[in-house]
Amino acid sequence: MRCQALVIGLQLFLYFSTLSAIVKKIKLEILGLSSSQSQTGSFALVLGEVGGNRRLPIIIGMFEAQAIAIEIEKITPNRPMTHDLFKSFSNSFHFQVEEIVISDLKEGVFFAKIVCSDGLKKTEIDARPSDAIAIGLRFDANIYTYESILAEAGIVLTDQEEEEEKGKEKIQSKPEKTRAKKETSKKLEDYKNLSVDKLKELLKDALDKEDYEKAAKIRDELGKRN
Repeated sequence: MRCQALVIGLQLFLYFSTLSAIVKKIKLEILGLSSSQSQTGSFALVLGEVGGNRRLPIIIGMFEAQAIAIEIEKITPNRPMTHDLFKSFSNSFHFQVEEIVISDLKEGVFFAKIVCSDGLKKTEIDARPSDAIAIGLRFDANIYTYESILAEAGIVLTDQEEEEEKGKEKIQSKPEKTRAKKETSKKLEDYKNLSVDKLKELLKDALDKEDYEKAAKIRDELGKRN
């Protein structure tokens, strides 16, 4: 009987240890945002395991990609975007977003939760990962996922693949890329030759037109002069 009890105890220990590993939360960071190669009009948001070599790519829409990009670039739009409105609404009712969790993966579709708190009670709100991350960035909230999701959908990069990926940025194999780079360099040179007042005028115009990519470049040039 005693031996049988020990076996059962060991089985329970192994079961709960495995369960704990599966539900273990892994901290993620945003590594990149680029146009999707598979879906026109979509973007690939690449999340990386902090302190690890696994990556979690998630396909998101254009609007959400823009909302994430302008917050990363710390650009303030003339009109509040939907995710900015969520933050203002939350602040008005003294709620804070504590963390974002990529919580589930079903048939290739990711699900997320926004973990909020009023200081006394925590509340989890279901959301799409793209919306959750766009909101989380505005609260400086950490992003997490579970080991089970990262094990299923994560991409493990070897040291060689990481080096190759870094090398891609240095290689310009297509004439179009070279031309685009020259055009970008020319625009940056043009910005360098403009006065601060003119740059501020162009920045306001870019924000009015919601051209946040152009606004980021002008903002960077203004930042160099401060």
